[in-house]
Amino acid sequence: MKLPAPRGPLGASLTDLLVHPPRDTDAVDEEVLTRWRDAATTTDPITDDDLQLTLWTLYALHYRGFDGVDDAWEWDPDLLRLRRVLEDAFESALLDQVPVPAPTAPELEAVAAALFAMTAPVPGPSVARYVSRSADATQAEEFLVHRSLYTLMEADPHTWAIPRLTGAPKAAMVEVQSDEYGGGRPDRMHSALFACTMRGAGLVDEYGYYVDRLPAVTIAALNVMSLFGLHRRWRGAIAGHLAAFEMTSSLPNRLYGDGFRRLGHDEGTTDYFDEHVEADAVHEQIAGRDLAGRLAEQEPDLVGDILFGAAACLYLDELVGRHLLDAWSAGASSLRAP
Repeated sequence: MKLPAPRGPLGASLTDLLVHPPRDTDAVDEEVLTRWRDAATTTDPITDDDLQLTLWTLYALHYRGFDGVDDAWEWDPDLLRLRRVLEDAFESALLDQVPVPAPTAPELEAVAAALFAMTAPVPGPSVARYVSRSADATQAEEFLVHRSLYTLMEADPHTWAIPRLTGAPKAAMVEVQSDEYGGGRPDRMHSALFACTMRGAGLVDEYGYYVDRLPAVTIAALNVMSLFGLHRRWRGAIAGHLAAFEMTSSLPNRLYGDGFRRLGHDEGTTDYFDEHVEADAVHEQIAGRDLAGRLAEQEPDLVGDILFGAAACLYLDELVGRHLLDAWSAGASSLRAP
């Protein structure tokens, strides 16, 4: 994967660092940190292209890295100090903007009921309904491009939670993630199925290939998973995020599959969506009850974090959906100019 084109001073300064080995660079001093803090607080961190792309680039070092970038950068202390600046701004914006329901009792059924209430289908416009009934071929391809940033590495950000959990919640997380990784069959990994969908639509299936075309809100929806997954203090939030993610998957994927069939695509392209209709109907119960509910019983102080993680998932998904529908209703592309 190649480094993305910078979208501002944060990305430009990071690229200047990453093209050199860590030992060949000067330490990040307080002046540099101050410049990053200033840049990170001038606009809304959730919708700021420079901040979100730069944070994604920093997180990508913990996943697949970049061509020509030294792997030693992953845990470089100076780079982690810079990442903390962006994380603090992003986290503060989420805490300020995401509507979270009142905490419930730290009991399995109470937490599960709260999560199912938060994720219950609502009437009105949605990307899934639009793709099912109205999207043309170009819009359907744009939808896949937006989804590709996460789905071509599906499950990886949530997997960070496994070593942070114990007992029943850990077993539940492993059960869900095992299915995401194909149950030991590489060809049935959900990321591999989505790669087939990309190819079926005539798109490139390389991870990160389209990142330069994606707006900040799409990148933020993935960054929040890495933020929660990479920090043990947010283990409740990553559990809640996965629960909400699974609970809002089955019905939309049925509609996505219908939309791509309407556009003439075959089973090779729709297999990813059809797989999730059945799998996520099971996963939502496991994630909502055995993962989130059991975690709340195990660590009652995490109930608020569990609900916050779920709410953050829903909030960012709504922002992405609104971006797509607003662009398409205006007859415009939802992607950045190439």
